[in-house]
Amino acid sequence: MKYALTEKQRELLKQVAAAPKAYEAANAHSGVLWALQQRGLVQRGRGPAGREVVVLTASGRFYLKHGKHPKEAEADKQRLKDDPAQAALAPADGAELVARLRAGQGTVTVPNPGPQTRSRWRAAYYHALHHGHIPDGCKLRFSGRAKCDVVLKLLDEAALKVAEPPAIPAVEVPDDLPLKPHALVARTSKALGRSKTTVDTRDRPDIVPISVSRHLAERAMRIAHALITEAERRGYEVTTDSSLHRGEATHRLVIRIGAHTYPWEITERTAKVPHEPTPQELRNIEKNLWAPEPPKYDHHPDGRLMIASPCQSPYGSPSYSHSDGARWKLEDRLGHFLHDLEERAARAEEQRIASEREELARQRNWYRTLRQARSAQITEHRSAVLAGQVEHWRLAEDIRAFCTAARQSGAATDWMEWAESYAASVDPLTTPLNMPSDPPAGQYDLREHFRGDLYAHPWPFDRSGGWTLANGDIDS
Repeated sequence: MKYALTEKQRELLKQVAAAPKAYEAANAHSGVLWALQQRGLVQRGRGPAGREVVVLTASGRFYLKHGKHPKEAEADKQRLKDDPAQAALAPADGAELVARLRAGQGTVTVPNPGPQTRSRWRAAYYHALHHGHIPDGCKLRFSGRAKCDVVLKLLDEAALKVAEPPAIPAVEVPDDLPLKPHALVARTSKALGRSKTTVDTRDRPDIVPISVSRHLAERAMRIAHALITEAERRGYEVTTDSSLHRGEATHRLVIRIGAHTYPWEITERTAKVPHEPTPQELRNIEKNLWAPEPPKYDHHPDGRLMIASPCQSPYGSPSYSHSDGARWKLEDRLGHFLHDLEERAARAEEQRIASEREELARQRNWYRTLRQARSAQITEHRSAVLAGQVEHWRLAEDIRAFCTAARQSGAATDWMEWAESYAASVDPLTTPLNMPSDPPAGQYDLREHFRGDLYAHPWPFDRSGGWTLANGDIDS
């Protein structure tokens, strides 16, 4: 178990310790309280009023005093006690270290050693580095110089190079905007307006959507020109995608990779600073106790450019972004941005193909099951026709036998003649027998033989009940 506490867990532990009486469990977050109880720092019980309360344990008091769990302190004492003996087992120099690594399949792990042991392993590592003990074509890696486990690995350089992903090509951004920039960038430059503070061209058709401070507009244009030019050079389409959202037309600039589109815009990042209430806000609070409180923070542009997907609903596609950072500029990340979109497009295409295959398999299974249902319907219909013919044939034979017996007993001649005429009318063998016509093949007619949605796919039977699809549509 990890005994380290989060900020919320430490705060709750302090509140339990500061309570004059037992701390009521209802005032604590259940997850935080459970974590403290699992570590043995607090104990839960029932107070005099029957309410669930929390009290501090001896381990909890120890943690607040020393900043660590008693078991951690005990483990530290034991580690320091065993440290000299463990240090004696460490390799004496780099040659012995490399020999141990080869014997251990290239990896040696020392679980959380003491300071002497850690120092001995670190000294052996540096001795191997500086005295030529590392075999040719190999690299020696060391982790855990100050804390945690000490892990040493002897790695094959050729295997490392093969395993490393290929370098992502950079996108060159010009120092100055060309005299003839990309058409989208040229139209955007004309649409910037005369504002001296901010520039916002979002949600306009056929231009680059940007929202930056005025002094960053020229840099944003150069970045947009480089990105659009490189995307088109790779064979992608950069165009405006217009759609309706809540009854209003929205326009977004997208990069289309195959059948997949990815909207993007260039914006300026903001820094969160504490909000200073204005005199008007203070007066409103004094006059009206129910007036909304001022925001806790304000967001001010901080000069860092970001290229990202526009704000979308939580149910939309995942966002993607790159921006100025502490170690790079946005210009250095354009290649990574296009690489991310290419990977997204590749994954989306794989998912689309897999989805189409699944849908095709479901459709083929649906048609196959429907043909089986149609076959069962025809068989049931023919068996019913056959059973009726056999029943009428037996009835005709029984009537004729009855008439023969009745004539011998002196039955009325006219009655027997009518009976024999009726037997001839119901006897199916008096006329040539042919295959009966198939029953209708509509959705309503097959409802008793098909379990499923009869309207899931186009109906394959015509009005006469004939199958209209080729066999390859369901068997391939």
